[in-house]
Amino acid sequence: MSAIATHDEMVAAYNAQRAQFSGWTAGTDVWTGALAARFRDNPHRPLDPVLQSIADDLQGSDVLVDAGGGAGRMALPLALRCAEAVVVDPSEGMREQFDSIRAEAGIQNARYIQEDWLTGEPIRGDLALVCHVTYFVPAIERFVGRLVEAARRRVTIVVNSTPPPNQVADLFELLHGTPQSLVPGHQALLPVLWEMGFLPEVRVLPVMPPGAAPLFRTREEAVESLTFAPQLIGADVEMIRRTASEHFDRLFAVTEGGWVRPSTATTRAVLITWETR
Repeated sequence: MSAIATHDEMVAAYNAQRAQFSGWTAGTDVWTGALAARFRDNPHRPLDPVLQSIADDLQGSDVLVDAGGGAGRMALPLALRCAEAVVVDPSEGMREQFDSIRAEAGIQNARYIQEDWLTGEPIRGDLALVCHVTYFVPAIERFVGRLVEAARRRVTIVVNSTPPPNQVADLFELLHGTPQSLVPGHQALLPVLWEMGFLPEVRVLPVMPPGAAPLFRTREEAVESLTFAPQLIGADVEMIRRTASEHFDRLFAVTEGGWVRPSTATTRAVLITWETR
């Protein structure tokens, strides 16, 4: 089986399982209300290692196109370092957050196009960016092809070494009694790019400064954090709390000052980038 077909089948299996256990179907906008608000961030914050690496590839005259950029967590701070940042995303809930953050931050050179990357009108920029989206793309060859068409100079894809949906696979199995279908990460994505004829540079970076993984001061705070996991949308919240409490020592590791999720604390960002010209 080709790498492209393998990637698409992994996404299809994840989507089918998600529909089975939560009622979610592809195309449903789950990024609304409090869940969308969790993706808010200050565009004027110091750049983390991932944002800094992307910023280093930006020129002041560049137009950045962020496919599936949501509330602008990546695009808005990068807009401060280029001519324009454009987020292309189908979510109305994320658009509301993007518009609010942009206005509060006083950013004038950023805009939101509410369209699906695979079916919307083509858009052209200098650097095409996609962060934590390829895990869910049902047609990866077409998606990457449109990234290349959009980028006059460079394509950059960011994934985590343990993708966010896979970081709750242990809890998913405890809740549902069956292993979670895992989304494709860099191990599946890189062969796709090679199969398409691209030879990207791969940069393995910290997701955040060392020691900055979410640290929970109390067991109750740690358990509650799992009720917000987007991957568990549709699961009964009380069941999540009860299951997490019963299996707390399996789900969390104790450190000096509190508890962390091992799957979050050890993940690294994998930045995959190549020039298109």
